[in-house]
This record gives sequence, C-alpha cells and structure tokens, in this order.
Amino acid sequence: MAWKGTHLSHKMLPIVKKVSGFYNAYVLGVLTVGYILGELGHYLIGVTSKQTAIELDYGDKACQQNNTRFTRHELPKQCSLVKEEDSCLALTYNETAYCEWNYNGLGIDYQILAGPTFILVFTIAGVFMGFAADKYNRVKMLTVCTLIFAVAIILQGTVEAYWQLLLLRMVMALGESGCNPLATGIMSDIFPENKRALVMAIFNWGIYGGYGIAFPVGRYITKSNFFNLGWRMCYLGTGVLAVLLAALTGTTLKEPERKAIGEGDRTKDGKKIGLWKVLANPAMIMLMIAASIRHSGGMTFAYNADLYYNTYFPDVDLGWWLFAVTIGIGSVGVVVGGVVSDKIVAKMGIRSRALVLAVSQLIATLPAFGSVYYDPLWAMITLGCSYFFAEMWFGIVFAIVVEIVPLQVRSSTIGVFLFVMNNVGGNLPILLDPVAKMIGFREAFMIFYAGFYGISSVLFLITCFLLEGKPKDNDSTTAVGEEKIDGLEAHTRQMRGHDNSVFSVDEVLPHNGRPAVIPQHLQLSSNGQDKYTPVTRESSRL
Repeated sequence: MAWKGTHLSHKMLPIVKKVSGFYNAYVLGVLTVGYILGELGHYLIGVTSKQTAIELDYGDKACQQNNTRFTRHELPKQCSLVKEEDSCLALTYNETAYCEWNYNGLGIDYQILAGPTFILVFTIAGVFMGFAADKYNRVKMLTVCTLIFAVAIILQGTVEAYWQLLLLRMVMALGESGCNPLATGIMSDIFPENKRALVMAIFNWGIYGGYGIAFPVGRYITKSNFFNLGWRMCYLGTGVLAVLLAALTGTTLKEPERKAIGEGDRTKDGKKIGLWKVLANPAMIMLMIAASIRHSGGMTFAYNADLYYNTYFPDVDLGWWLFAVTIGIGSVGVVVGGVVSDKIVAKMGIRSRALVLAVSQLIATLPAFGSVYYDPLWAMITLGCSYFFAEMWFGIVFAIVVEIVPLQVRSSTIGVFLFVMNNVGGNLPILLDPVAKMIGFREAFMIFYAGFYGISSVLFLITCFLLEGKPKDNDSTTAVGEEKIDGLEAHTRQMRGHDNSVFSVDEVLPHNGRPAVIPQHLQLSSNGQDKYTPVTRESSRL
C-alpha cells in the first residue's frame, strides 16, 4: 500500500507542476478582472448619468432630440442648438415634435459626482493603502477592499437622492483605492523583470476595460429595463459580480514572499533611502506631472464621451462602436506598448520607456482631435487609431516607477504617485463645464481630451532626458565604496533603475550555458541577510 501511495504521488507530481505553472497567470487574471469590475462601477455614471439625473433631479437641463425616427440631416434645426425651453418644445417636423427639455446628465453637479467626490477619497486612502501594502498581508487587504467597493456599487443601485449617490461613490473610492498599490506589489513579487511592463500594462488596462464595458452595459441594460429597474440593474449586477471576485481573491490567492532588498536600497553609509528623497528626484517629479496631464485627457474622455456622442449624434447608436474601440483596439495597444517597452529597454535602458510614452502620445494626438471633429463613421475610425497608441501609456508609466524606486518603498511610492496623478488628472476635467459654457461643449471637450494628449507627449519627452540610458557593463560590479555619487543618486543608479529582482549567480552552467539562478531557499530575507548560505558581492549581480 505504501508503494502504491508513493507511485501515485510520483504520477501526480508532474500534474501539480503543470497546474502550478499557470498560477502566476491566474493571479494576473483575478487581479485584472477585479480591477475591471471596480472601474466599471466607477465609470458607469458617465453612461447612465442622463437617466440617473432624471430620477434624482441633478445637473443641467437642455433641449434634446427624443424622436429616433428622424435623422439629424432631416431635421430643420438641431435640438442641441436651442437654449430656451419654449423654443425647444416648439420645434416640429412633419407636425411632430422631436425635442424635449429635460436633464441631460451634464452640469457641475455631474462633474463633481464623477470626478472630485470620487478622487478625494480615492487618492487620500490610496496613500495609506500604499504604506500598509509594504507592511501587511496584501491578499487579505485586497479581499476586504474588493468587498467594500462591491457593496458600495450594489447600494448605488438603490439610491433615492443625489446625496446618497455622492456618499456611496466616496465609499466605493475607499475600497477601490487599494486595488492598484496592493495588486502592483503582488505582481512585482511573482513576475520577472523582463515581463514587468507587459504585466503592468495588462493589469492597468482594467481602467480602460472598465469604462469600455460601461458603454454597452450602461446603454443597453438600462434600455432593456430588467425587472423595471432601468439603470439600477447595471449597478446591482456589477456589484454582485464584484462580491464573487472578492471571495475568489480571498480563497484562492496566496501572499507571495517579498523579494530581497539589495544594497541598492541603502545609501553609502548604510542608511535606508527615504520615501521623500525618492519622490523629490527631478525625474520622478516630471513623470508625475506628465502622467497627471495624460490622465486628465483620459478622464475627460471617460466621463464625457457617451454624453458627447449622444448630444451631437442622437440618431446614431455608438454604444457597441465605443465598446469595440476601447476594448478591442485599446487592449491591443496595451499589449503592444508593454512588449515594445520591454524589448527596447534592454538596449536603451529605462529611458526607452519614457521615449515610447512620448512617441505614442504624440501619434495619438491628431486622430484624437479627429474623433471629436468628424461625423460618427470617421470619428470612430480616428478614435480607433488614437486609442491604439494612446493606451500604451499606463502600464509603461508604472513599470518606470517600479524600476526607479527601492523595493522597501515601492508600494508607498505608487500610493503617493497615484495620489498626485489622480488629484490633478481626476479633478482637472471639472473645468470642462465652465469652459464649455463659454466656448461650447465640443470645443472644450477637444481641448481637455485631445489637447492634453499632446501636452503629455512633450512632458514625457522631457522626462526621457532626466532618465539615464543603458548602464555600462561594469556599472553593476562597481563597489559601493568606489561610487563617486553620494546619497540617493548613487543608489538609484542615476535613475537607470533598481534591479528589483532577486540575486542571480554569475557562474555559467556547463550543460546549457545559461546563468544559474539562486533557488528560492537561498534568497535574502526581508532584512537583507542570507537565510542559509552567505552570498558575497563578488559572486552576485545586483
């Protein structure tokens, strides 16, 4: 019997190894889907705002086309051009009224609901989540955070007043604030450096996946009016799925071992590098500014795209077009950006990631203007072209952040970075409303969306020159005492980046000619000391 048990275990071992080989991909999938559901709840308000405003009485009223039997080209006058209620209701075509005066989902109430209210809590809580992620169990924290935003999304489907929706979006922001810093820390510990930008890009694509899915969910589930719930069903369904994801996160994911902190996390005199010294670096500051402006352009589109196309093309249903562009083309751009960034960083150093950002956003700018300027067909074509290049940015930005900061402050740095980026990028779109009232909605939308793409391209290019190129071969073997640069700069490798991977032996195995990697049991512990066998600097590469 003992022999049979041993024989069975030997047969099961290859199966277990094969299944465990997919664990990292499974973790990435769970984290990404959870992020998508959180962002879906975040951006649903941009698609359901008109119906929500009509029920809850908030925002601006405007003249809108309410008869889909007529196309815009048939009508004697466009509803959106009329600014008075009496003139709006008097418009007729073939003795049929085709306009209504009602809430349009826009206005300062909507902009506050969509942006600042959410961002205020999201960014402040995100900083604390980042610090906590460096000290406590990230999987347990992520499970609680997912459950919090899931319940908040469900309750949003039950509100009866504007202030209730406002409060619940703040609670949702509290839960979602932990997703990025916690998940980023987990992924950085289980994926190798050569896959970092691609993995970060796939995960952070959850933002765009969330608002891409929001277009068909917000439009068509609302129209279907399941159980006579209208727009409320969108929130109830999303929240229930998020609860299931929270259960999956807590029961199937395990906390990974944090990778060793090498000598690069300390100054020459042995002191640890502080968070604020990392944040005060010119390259980090410029990267924050560039990312904030680019984020503002993305938020402007996310919060206002459906309302914009419904306002100017009320007779054309663009819900599935917007979904296809954001999910289909956007996802391809995310993957391509990550792969390109990972490939050329080996040749040019971290600087190449910033260069990819600058070039991609520059290429995306002109077609972004076209997506606002043209009629529906060419608007969607140019939007697709823009999206392919525009969506390369998010994952690459966080790949840079992960590579240029010490491991000991990685999650807390990401928390602060998100705080700055979201406060600037998430709150700037509130200016769209007063600017739109002065120069028109289309013109203001064009400036805050496409114009900010172009500005971010220039800022990313400036960041590129603040980062160093590929280090020389002897840089990694230079003794700490021989380095000529003191303080933070010496130990951020002149912003060439930290080797945030475990040690690898410089010896070559005779049978395959590949470098040997120190097994898990020989890696450094969290205090920087070898757990078992000493590893000298001469026999390791940082």
